[in-house]
Amino acid sequence: MRNGYFVIDSHCHIYPEKIAAKATAGTDTFYGVSSSCAGTPDDLLARGTAAGIDRFIVQSVATAPKQVRSINVFISEAVKASDGRMVGFGTLHPDSADMEGDVEHLISCGLKGVKLHPDIQGFDIDDPRCMKIYELCRGRLPILMHTGDKRYDHSNPNRLLPMLKNFPDLTVIGAHLGGWSIWEEASLALAGTPNLWVDCSSSFYALPKEKSKEIIRRYGAERVLFGTDYPMWEPEKELEYLFDMGLESWEYESILSKNVSSLLGL
Repeated sequence: MRNGYFVIDSHCHIYPEKIAAKATAGTDTFYGVSSSCAGTPDDLLARGTAAGIDRFIVQSVATAPKQVRSINVFISEAVKASDGRMVGFGTLHPDSADMEGDVEHLISCGLKGVKLHPDIQGFDIDDPRCMKIYELCRGRLPILMHTGDKRYDHSNPNRLLPMLKNFPDLTVIGAHLGGWSIWEEASLALAGTPNLWVDCSSSFYALPKEKSKEIIRRYGAERVLFGTDYPMWEPEKELEYLFDMGLESWEYESILSKNVSSLLGL
């Protein structure tokens, strides 16, 4: 608990101990940042607990189809070892030769959603290869999707909005307030989309508190999830920033746990 609120971190990346440093460094290079944390399940639990976080949505990303099932097994095993503290999202890859099998395997692992990262995985959100993923997930599995990048055009609103309209029964969580590095533009374009929620991960470091507050309220607190993008940012500092924003108590309750609990049936 933190400040009397049950807290769920809805956006955490974890890796096996032997590759965590390399995986974290690769993400740092991609984004030009320096991660604050180690990227392992034990480190996440230790830092998150110290910050007052109660549960964690954990995931990782496959950069090749052959990685999909092994990553999903790793996430599943980390969840089982967490004594109920973690909830797992699996990964998929649009170039898979057996997408149906990958989805069924993901579900059999007990995972509750799917994480896609178009910019790192190298596909456009509206690429025809992705339609099979959306067809298989609609009405079954929410998709946590990296959204936005001013350097590329894989996951920006011009691609996301048509896809959301074409799959109205697909639940999508747009990471980084719907558009990393294009926060204002994305929120103006996406707010009010009925099958879209957003998380606030990897946004606070770059935005003044008043702008973050404005964007959150543009979407509506009932559509926003708290997320740290662990291991990139310190959980303690992310929560401190959020509480310094001066939101209403019902908004904090929604953002910190109510929204994601409803989406995932926790």
